[in-house]
Amino acid sequence: MFNKIKLKRGIKNSIKLIEELEKKRYRSQSALVEAILKHETPNDDDVEYFNKYTAEIDKLRREIRSMKKDLENL
Repeated sequence: MFNKIKLKRGIKNSIKLIEELEKKRYRSQSALVEAILKHETPNDDDVEYFNKYTAEIDKLRREIRSMKKDLENL
């Protein structure tokens, strides 16, 4: 029973963290799109932030899938 609650809480916290990271990623994403539309080279910092946040979001999504699978097996 405790594991079930722990997994549900972990999923909920991960979803909240993903939402926060996506908000941070939007800034660099919009800067990248703007550079593309202006036919300019994107700022290296914006590219780095976008890749960093995307990697963190992907990692959290994998963890959520794993936690959901564990939850189903309980």
